Amino acid sequence: MSRSSINRSERLKVPRHRMGGSQVIARLAVNSTAVKLVMMVKLRGKTMRLSKWMVESAVFAGALLASAAGVGQTTPETVQPFLARPVQAADVTAFELQQYLSHRITPLPTPTSVNAWTTQRDNLRKHILEDVAFHGWPDEWVHSAPNFQQVGEPDVRNGYRVTRFRYEVVPGFYAPALLYAPDEITGHVPAILNVIGHEPMGNAAEYEQKRCINFAKHGIIALSLGWTGFGEMHLKGDDHDDAAGLDLVGSNALGFFYLGMRRGLDYLASLPQVDTNRLGMTGLSGGGWQTIVLSSTDNRVAVSTEVAGFGSYAFNIAHPVDTDEIEENATDLNWGSDYTYLVAMRAPRPTFLIHNAEDDCCFRSALVKPDNYERIKPFFALYGKPDALAWYQSSDPGPHNYQLVNRLHAYAFFAEQFHLPAITAEIPSSTEIKSPEELSVGITPNDLTITGLARKLEENIVRPAIPASGDAHNSWVLAQRQKLKDVIRFVPVGVDQAWRMSSTRHLAIQTLSYRFDLSNKLSATGIWLKADDAAEAAPATIILNDKGYEASGEAVSRHVNHGEQVLALDLIFNGFTRPQIPDSTDWETLVATSGDRALGLEVAQLIAVAKWVRTASDSRAQIETDGIRSGVIATVAAAMEPDLFSRITTHHAMKSLGYLLQAPVAFRSAPDLFCLDLYKEFDIDSIVAVAAPTPIQSMDNIEDGPMSAAGTAK
Repeated sequence: MSRSSINRSERLKVPRHRMGGSQVIARLAVNSTAVKLVMMVKLRGKTMRLSKWMVESAVFAGALLASAAGVGQTTPETVQPFLARPVQAADVTAFELQQYLSHRITPLPTPTSVNAWTTQRDNLRKHILEDVAFHGWPDEWVHSAPNFQQVGEPDVRNGYRVTRFRYEVVPGFYAPALLYAPDEITGHVPAILNVIGHEPMGNAAEYEQKRCINFAKHGIIALSLGWTGFGEMHLKGDDHDDAAGLDLVGSNALGFFYLGMRRGLDYLASLPQVDTNRLGMTGLSGGGWQTIVLSSTDNRVAVSTEVAGFGSYAFNIAHPVDTDEIEENATDLNWGSDYTYLVAMRAPRPTFLIHNAEDDCCFRSALVKPDNYERIKPFFALYGKPDALAWYQSSDPGPHNYQLVNRLHAYAFFAEQFHLPAITAEIPSSTEIKSPEELSVGITPNDLTITGLARKLEENIVRPAIPASGDAHNSWVLAQRQKLKDVIRFVPVGVDQAWRMSSTRHLAIQTLSYRFDLSNKLSATGIWLKADDAAEAAPATIILNDKGYEASGEAVSRHVNHGEQVLALDLIFNGFTRPQIPDSTDWETLVATSGDRALGLEVAQLIAVAKWVRTASDSRAQIETDGIRSGVIATVAAAMEPDLFSRITTHHAMKSLGYLLQAPVAFRSAPDLFCLDLYKEFDIDSIVAVAAPTPIQSMDNIEDGPMSAAGTAK
């Protein structure tokens, strides 16, 4: 590279030092491919290029002189090496979270009597439905009758017929359904609700069709529901992650998924030819999850067969990737109970659990059996029905499946429990399998998506105006602060120990790497930087960046050059303090489902570290943030402790939480912000008002600049 090709803005000019009549000028030139030192010596008016050893010697001598002089000038490039070093491994954070969440497990009680458990079971059912699933959902939606609209004529086949439907989950949101019914029905017959999981083909999957065809050929009505995000519902705005927007506007995402499956049960129960005492339910994977959730909380499901659909909360925090869907870790679902309770709530109704020995997806048999089955047996025995709870470990094939062997076991179980002739073989039906196009019911562009539904609910949000001043304003602030604490489940913590993990001193810049152990046994990490010539009582700045402190070089350099002490901080779930890389969303949903909130943990950590900084530096810290997550965390922290920070400056923050829906922001890029009720109860302006008198300045809002596909700043 020639000197002329070096951009002036990319040079670091090191202060000149006289060395024996010669003047050494060092420039650090940075381009996209290399870092080169260009050293020129002016000696009596002549310019000459130094050899490599002369360059290195001059740089070393210059560094010593700069250090001796106390000069601490930096650029983002010179501080970057300090910020690129993790303080602790992701596995350490994951272990801490496992320990923290393990204390939120509610152990199954020991069943003592039928009356006692029946009472507890009924109370649990009421709590799960009213306080969790239907939190924030309009009563008229929850209690409305099923609305199934037939599409086209029934497809009459060999001894059965298939009728296509689109059905209403909530007003404006439709899903597909297929009804498989015997051609000839005498009296009342059993009916089974068939639900699919995360199956790309939706309910057109071959194993789903074969199972429903066989049910119909054995005299059982089978309803197969489509599922949002799969098959013909694989649409933009209909991904399961998009349901986080429902939480944000105050309607628990679980309620949406629950209504989707319950509508199918409502419809089957309404058919005049169905024996409502012989209703069943079954599904694989996410369908297995639907099966255990609905069948445990709706007494109409007499017989249940779940396949590879769930694990206990204890299992889930040890295997977070197995349960990485927002509905599986629905907010508050595992708070005060968990999936083991759901199985126990099935007692004494016949319940069949099938799990695969070598499952390549989730919930391997040997890992989940102790919690899912062994610990539940006493509840069924309590009712005198020990054999009503059945278990099968599938090893043919062993991976994730609802193939022939698993289907045969399911057929046999349903036939026995419904008092039908034994089913020992599957009726061949390969030639009767239809394509997804042939089974399509037609989801129209005018139908709502999940994101569209969240925006529709957003339109109904009404918040009281912020009082201008006086006693009314003061009372409002106190009430809103408490409400905000409740929404984010804020629990204060302190810094038990600030561990100095490593240090450097280079070119007149000192650094210390810190691990902050908090009183709740979680941790945060950060890099402290200060110029040698900065005053001991220099102002302190905490830097937060959505991409981690590794990406905060520009802000760190600027504040160090202003003579400040700087702490580049990674709170839990961010940067090098993530429990899982590159995406720790699974852990954040595990926190939410236990009744806690990721946002509350982050805010508590920031406040604790800021108090530590105040003690260490004898001054209030200012906060500078970059990104939508960091901006909200800092602003909420100020609302919790309005006298803690000297000021807050945000970059690429949001003007409104509504941006999360309108962009829309991908859930996994900011899972902590999709906090249940946050946008229903607050917006940025009201949080800022609660944070007063902390000065909060937004330099460049994300709504005003370019953004990535995930809805975050480029």
